[in-house]
Amino acid sequence: MHLNKQHKKRHHLLLFILLVVTSFFINGCSEKQPKEYRVGILSGAESLKYIADGFAAKMTELGYENGRNIIYDYQTANSDPVTYKKIIMKFIADKVDLIFVFPTEPALVAKATTLGMNIPIVFAMASIERNNLVYSVSHPVGNITGVRYPRPELTVRRLNILLELVPQAKKVYVIYDQNYPVTSMALEDLRPAASSLGITLVEDPVTTMEELKSKLETRSALHDIGIDAILLMPDILNNSYDGFKAIQHFASKHKLPIGGSTAFTATFGALFSCAPDNTEQGKLAAVMADKIFNGTPAGTIMLVTPKARLRINYNVIQELGLTVSDGLLSRADEIIR
Repeated sequence: MHLNKQHKKRHHLLLFILLVVTSFFINGCSEKQPKEYRVGILSGAESLKYIADGFAAKMTELGYENGRNIIYDYQTANSDPVTYKKIIMKFIADKVDLIFVFPTEPALVAKATTLGMNIPIVFAMASIERNNLVYSVSHPVGNITGVRYPRPELTVRRLNILLELVPQAKKVYVIYDQNYPVTSMALEDLRPAASSLGITLVEDPVTTMEELKSKLETRSALHDIGIDAILLMPDILNNSYDGFKAIQHFASKHKLPIGGSTAFTATFGALFSCAPDNTEQGKLAAVMADKIFNGTPAGTIMLVTPKARLRINYNVIQELGLTVSDGLLSRADEIIR
């Protein structure tokens, strides 16, 4: 009788262990594995890489670990709409879960190429004025949302800052990509503003990097180059490493001050830069991507517009024999010394 009780206890114990082990395997196998998201990133210029860096850094903070539950495909095409489309088509073929794209022109290409598809797009550094990128700031609609860039209004603000630093300037040179989506709007604001300030804009429209370099070389060879300062325009040619290097080389040769735009231009020779921080733009876009991955439709997420940051290169100002007022220094977000 005693042995029979022991046998029953052992039998019950074995059954219990078997049930626990079986339950563990069933639950373990049926537990939903974390989704691995694929994100295609298209940058319109190598100089904008910090936008992608900010995006990836914030995604990590939000729990997306590269190689574990998210994979990035980072592509760059410097001011080339044909290549933009090829890259977007590659993302589509690869069945990415989201496209992150910047600035304006590649964002427009991404939207047009994915028309009718259910691939969410998040953009950064893109202007939304007078194009069909979004329906409105509060209701972007469709498969797209992003970080708006206050590009047109910033160009006039940069002219005013340039004239604070170079009040003697009367002829300001602007060389620009005439085909870039934002150029015409920037010029419409800039021309009357310059006229009201007694400034003559010396304009050189171009369409390619080669043409930009050629125009600079031609002007450089003139006996009188006919300009007092340079104002960078809001296009990729001006704000790419190659484009700015050519403009900066021309300016250095003729001892001309440059009114900069994106942050790196102040670092590498412009008197100042005035633009939203690229890393911050990437981080803001990441918050939107996280919302999309958690079920919020892209077209219902309100756009955000980051604040422009003023960086002043005090060293370049001194090298050119210019002065900067305490008032302008107090408005600066960063002073490079």
